[in-house]
Amino acid sequence: MSPTEIDTIKDLLPCTTASVDETLDLGAHVAAALDSGAVLALYGDLGTGKTHFVKGVAQGLGIPPTRVRSPTFTILSVYEAGERPLYHFDAYRVQNPDEFVELGFGEYVRGDGLTCIEWADRVSGLLPPDTVPLQFHHVAPSKRRITPSAPEASIRDDS
Repeated sequence: MSPTEIDTIKDLLPCTTASVDETLDLGAHVAAALDSGAVLALYGDLGTGKTHFVKGVAQGLGIPPTRVRSPTFTILSVYEAGERPLYHFDAYRVQNPDEFVELGFGEYVRGDGLTCIEWADRVSGLLPPDTVPLQFHHVAPSKRRITPSAPEASIRDDS
């Protein structure tokens, strides 16, 4: 990531959103701050706003957010109707990271769009070093806290 991208992400996060619309807006602002080829690793329990955030990323790329669905059963959804493609992965049901490799994961993360990976902890060994980790937490029934970090168990040991 460029220094400008890093500074912009630092300005946006951490953030607490109080509604779905605020989570969408945050995703759109993050998308606008990132260059093509950026990878967002999304961590958090079910219902913490990861898919709504990705809908916001789509919106920021000019892709109607209503087109974005959780790709849990398909693992990958590609949206190309915007100014840049959005590659939306969901590793929830991935049994083995090799499934991602077989889908051509490496080509997508080096592609001309943005890549969002829900449940990224399941494929942490495949993530590029400059991946932007985002952790989603429930704060209250309609509030979510998004922080620029990965869970401790997901941090790669490259030694």
